Amino acid sequence: MDPHDVDPFTVEEVKRIFLAASGHRNGVRWVLALALGLRQGEALGLQWSDVDSHIGVLTIRRSRVRPTYGHGCGGTCGHRFAGYCPQRVRTNPDTDTTKSRAGRRQIGLPRQLVSLLVQHQQAQHVERLHAGTAWHEGGWVFATETGAPINPRTDWSHWKELLKEAAIRDSRLHDARHTAATVLLLLGVSQPAIISVLGWSNPAMTQRYAHVIEPIRRDIADQVGALLWEASPEPNETRNETKTGTPAGALALRPAFPQVNGGGGGI
Repeated sequence: MDPHDVDPFTVEEVKRIFLAASGHRNGVRWVLALALGLRQGEALGLQWSDVDSHIGVLTIRRSRVRPTYGHGCGGTCGHRFAGYCPQRVRTNPDTDTTKSRAGRRQIGLPRQLVSLLVQHQQAQHVERLHAGTAWHEGGWVFATETGAPINPRTDWSHWKELLKEAAIRDSRLHDARHTAATVLLLLGVSQPAIISVLGWSNPAMTQRYAHVIEPIRRDIADQVGALLWEASPEPNETRNETKTGTPAGALALRPAFPQVNGGGGGI
């Protein structure tokens, strides 16, 4: 898909996804995607040692990879692909290091997100007690009911189900990352800071992900109009001024970035 065709979620859509996710296991996983722009592998590769709830910092060190398998039957099962073999054997590790030096980063957590992660850890502890000896202790932030890491394909399916439940248009999971980048742009966050949060090694990625959306596009048009079409006084004519001191006919420049409010404006 052409990145210019991506339509980031609106504030209202993000809130609806959050609400739907609040009733699901690992629901905070989608909050991380939309609020911080974590890649799928980065979110699924998180371990509790990466979360510092005291100072509100998340450290990205690794990425969950799609599993690959080999035949464990000696080729007698009749399946062409090893993934369907009843005795299949995993041939790659659960995680790999992040794909670039920039990807290994620390991200500040909003206090609301810290609270959600603490609640999630407590719920996972209850699941650990319930699973007993069946629990696989891997320290994963997002795990199955028995503590195993989540398969990226399963994660993708959960995302699609969540969108349907929230009555949101069908979108790629990666579009959550586009949304996070656009939110940072809308808030007026500097390009170096956006690059740091999202773990980019190439500054040009800002243009690819942080879409010029309607509020910013409208603001640019208004500023150009104020500059080029501002009323000018006729020669030898005194300009009338308003009570506020603004020249009559002049257009006041708006702030470079609009404020985000709770009204569900587009992002």
